[in-house]
Amino acid sequence: MEILQIAMIGIGAMTMAIYLKGVRPEFSMFISLAACTVIMFYIVTKLSQVFELFRYFQSLIPLEKDYLLVLIKMIGITYVTEFSVNICKDGGYQAIASQIEIFGKISVLAVSIPVFQALLSLIQEMFR
Repeated sequence: MEILQIAMIGIGAMTMAIYLKGVRPEFSMFISLAACTVIMFYIVTKLSQVFELFRYFQSLIPLEKDYLLVLIKMIGITYVTEFSVNICKDGGYQAIASQIEIFGKISVLAVSIPVFQALLSLIQEMFR
């Protein structure tokens, strides 16, 4: 039931941040950042289970390691982007959050180019 721990960390941090916002507003952002960092560490520990699942899929289906690596990179980019965007939005920096979000989307697209090339190559071979 780690979700309960995560929920309590989040709710506790939010309560402290709201209280500090009235007393010492400069510290409320630090509380939020600290809580997000702690929760991110929990996420990283869960990623090992996801990697094991990917390895299992790879053993069942003959996939190239490159495709699996692309998928892992895409997941990592999306998590880091979401984390950064939420921190910036929480701090009131919407413009920076939007730029990070755009860069994250373009990064996912750039990382996935080899997969698209392989797919187009496969389609091209099918119609020869």
